[in-house]
Parts: sequence; structure tokens; C-alpha cells
Amino acid sequence: MTETPALDPEDRKIVTLARSARARNGVPEGAAVRDETGRTYVAGTVALDSLKLSALRTAVAMAVASGAKSLEAAAVVTEAESASDEDRSAVRDLGGPGTPVLVAAPDGTVRATVSAG
Repeated sequence: MTETPALDPEDRKIVTLARSARARNGVPEGAAVRDETGRTYVAGTVALDSLKLSALRTAVAMAVASGAKSLEAAAVVTEAESASDEDRSAVRDLGGPGTPVLVAAPDGTVRATVSAG
């Protein structure tokens, strides 16, 4: 992973977790979110015949199902240049419009940090 000097250690952690979920599961995307208590939720893309979810929406759903009340940050490791509108909406629904979404390349290099807003 390429180090990003300005990246907070907790943000670096969720990027690393997202990257490992992508690699471990052999899926197009990996994601991780951090809730208001510092707990993290990690997920990969879900692609079943009856259910299709991006990694980031899956991670948000896991946080909600575990009782999270808010999000501090989210990260997605993807080939895409940015987080989709749907992904940012899911983060915004739980974390609010100012929640940062880190978008990283498969090698872990953070390409952009966008707001959920």
C-alpha cells in the first residue's frame, strides 16, 4: 500500500481493511466503515442472483444491523474513480452529509476523499 502521509491512522486502518476484504474474497470492491464508537464493519461486494449490493452499502448495512447510530468515516477500494451516488447516499443516511468517504485504488492508494453529502 502506498503511504498517504496526511491520512489519519484510523482512516488508514479502514482502507487496509477494505483492501483486504476485496483481496480475500476476490470481489470487485472492498469497503469498511467506522461508527461513532470506533467499531469497524468490513464487507465485499455481494453478487447473488437475488441480491446485489456494493461493498460500501453492505458495510453500512452491517453497521446498522449491529446497532451503529452514526458513522465517522467510510472507505472503498475499487477500480472506479469515485464512490457512486448510491454508495454516498447510504453513508449519508447513517453518518450525515459531512461523513468522509475515502476512495482507494486496489493497491491502497487513496485517490480521493469525498463527502457523503
